[in-house]
Amino acid sequence: APQQALAMAIELVLTTEADTAHAERLARALLEARLAVCISLLPLTSLYHWQGRIERSTEVQLLIKTSATQLEALKQLLEELHSYDTPEWIHWPAHTAGAYGLWLEGELAPLSPDAGAPDPAGRPGDEALGG
Repeated sequence: APQQALAMAIELVLTTEADTAHAERLARALLEARLAVCISLLPLTSLYHWQGRIERSTEVQLLIKTSATQLEALKQLLEELHSYDTPEWIHWPAHTAGAYGLWLEGELAPLSPDAGAPDPAGRPGDEALGG
């Protein structure tokens, strides 16, 4: 089978933040620490039990893509930086393949301390734009 067809294991993490500003601040910190390769933000309405009542709030959900080796460090930093006392932390294993999987694999590869920043390689999906 061609290498691009091989499945690659990743971890998906869900959390929510109070608003877009908090969500973007958290996402940028996790990305800058190289603990995640991609984080999608989605505004939503949450209904949940809290202190004996049913609460309703507008939040922003973060879908975080990371590796199993970075999961614990990601959890620690997320809990440290999160604006909530009890942040949502749900994770599950997933798989990806093809060009997106190869991009994720390259971005999730641990950087050595003296490796410096990786060369820019465009965004996923840019392949059709080049020669």
